Amino acid sequence: MIYVFLAQGFEEVEALTPVDMLRRAEKKVITVGVGDNIIVSSHGIPVVADTIAQEAPLTDELEMIVLPGGMPGTLNLEKSEYVQAAIRFCMERNIPVAAICAAPSILGHLGLLEGRRAVCYTGFEAQLKGAEVCGSAVEVDGNIITARGAGVAMQFALKLVETVVSKAESDRQFRAVLCE
Repeated sequence: MIYVFLAQGFEEVEALTPVDMLRRAEKKVITVGVGDNIIVSSHGIPVVADTIAQEAPLTDELEMIVLPGGMPGTLNLEKSEYVQAAIRFCMERNIPVAAICAAPSILGHLGLLEGRRAVCYTGFEAQLKGAEVCGSAVEVDGNIITARGAGVAMQFALKLVETVVSKAESDRQFRAVLCE
């Protein structure tokens, strides 16, 4: 089971591309609304979440959490006690935590990027406390996966598929979206 958190002001491409690719890979993906089940994106698109944070259990069935960026979505994710608890839960169990765009700043503020390679949206580098900020589009260091932003949402999503399924499935998904 994979949780993709949606907070008011999230970036829709960064959230829904991973949902799409992971579901194509037959993973159980649950969109989790922070504060409500109807979440309005940073571009004014309302999205109905599968559940709300208070009803999404943190159990050993959890395979990954995904933190989309966007503003003020990232700030709203960071303010959520439930999101903070989910991050701690995953880090204690070495469960992958994926963040894109501005959302890696949440991990930086928590001190989780200390000594790790990470990337983020241009201008947020100082928020990645203690990280080795890289020039790649997507970066994996241990159980933390970070990505630059909306322009690399597909690369990010395919890396998530590779992480929780396999490189072969990620490659298959890539070929499928290219209509090969």
